Amino acid sequence: MAGISIDADEAQAAGVHQHGNFRFALLVLTSLFFMWGFITCLNDILIPYLKNMFELNYAQAMLVQFCFFGAYFIVSLPAGALVGKIGYQKGIVAGLALACCGCLLFYPSASYASYWMFLAAFFVLASGITILQVAANPYVSVLGPAHTASSRLTLTQAFNSFGTTVAPFFGSWLILSTSPQLSQSASDATLDAAAQAGTVQLPYLILAATLAVLALVFISLKLPQLGKKTLANTSTCDKNGASAWRYPHLVLGAIGIFVYVGAEVGIGSFLINFLVQPEIGGFSHAEAAHYIAYYFGGAMVGRFVGAAVMQKIKAGKVLAFNALCACALVTLALASTGTLAMWALLLVGLCNSIMFPTIFSLALQDLEQHTSQGSGILCLAIVGGAILPLLQGLLADNLGIQLAFLVPLLCYGFIAFYGAIGCDAKRPSF
Repeated sequence: MAGISIDADEAQAAGVHQHGNFRFALLVLTSLFFMWGFITCLNDILIPYLKNMFELNYAQAMLVQFCFFGAYFIVSLPAGALVGKIGYQKGIVAGLALACCGCLLFYPSASYASYWMFLAAFFVLASGITILQVAANPYVSVLGPAHTASSRLTLTQAFNSFGTTVAPFFGSWLILSTSPQLSQSASDATLDAAAQAGTVQLPYLILAATLAVLALVFISLKLPQLGKKTLANTSTCDKNGASAWRYPHLVLGAIGIFVYVGAEVGIGSFLINFLVQPEIGGFSHAEAAHYIAYYFGGAMVGRFVGAAVMQKIKAGKVLAFNALCACALVTLALASTGTLAMWALLLVGLCNSIMFPTIFSLALQDLEQHTSQGSGILCLAIVGGAILPLLQGLLADNLGIQLAFLVPLLCYGFIAFYGAIGCDAKRPSF
């Protein structure tokens, strides 16, 4: 991510393919993918929790995702420069250390019952995860034979999805189940918030300790020192003045990444508040949190099914089909109530499964020497996870939570267009 390239000659010189068994290192790397999937999904648990504690409207609650995914946009390029200077292994240690600090910041945030301190903690935590992604993704690729790199990355991404599937149960058990609905007056709510916000201290102390242990493990591992001075050129033009921006399928793909991340994060962020509505599920917040596992679990299962299907069917067609199915499901959730609306929205997770990697790969096709720059552009587009959920929150405050799902509906409509038509516009526009 973020423009880091892998130098095959450097990897070979370091002896990655010649000697040494890196199975343990790959096992520990896989745990990183699990951890950041787990941590990212916990946001969906904390949004309704903090909304109740601090009596926020939906737009204010979505500032959690704005700060979290905004860090990807702000930190991606500096993270790439850092990893290019210190290498993959030390970059992973730096990312773990910063993420650990972010988790520790939840303790004073809860002690002072300050929403703005919580938002700062989310930003620091996400900054650490961004550095981890910049360093860990290419490192997985080089720790083993080149011809099996794709399978290693697919496996680690599956564990990322596993983390998002497990996190709702952890969050429901340790956070939401201990937090009753607020019923006090505004003057009493502040005191109650101070007491209730402490519920997040133990879970994030556990996460901080886990990240600290992983950092110590990576400090002690004897691994090839790769990644230094391999920062890809992400400037806007090459020596002939050409740029990745002139490829329409890349530009449309960047928009596709922007709207996809925004739609996925937006739905996940609103799921609990949607399911507790009397006309939908009528659950408690703790009960509703368990259903998030179906949303992300569907994405995990669909990733394996989609990988097999795309061996026989063009990726663009599969992407368009999944996006159209998502449009139908979101429309059903908009227009119906009860169990039908609930399961329609949860099943969108199954449709999401192949979207991000498929859009990413389609957008990078035929870029040749501009591939690294194109990759950096697509990574920056993840900022959609910060902006679109905030827009969805504004709609929820003014039109109601159900109609706010018009935002992801429009997003999936664009993705369907990209899979059917936009991804084939590969000729440079000038």
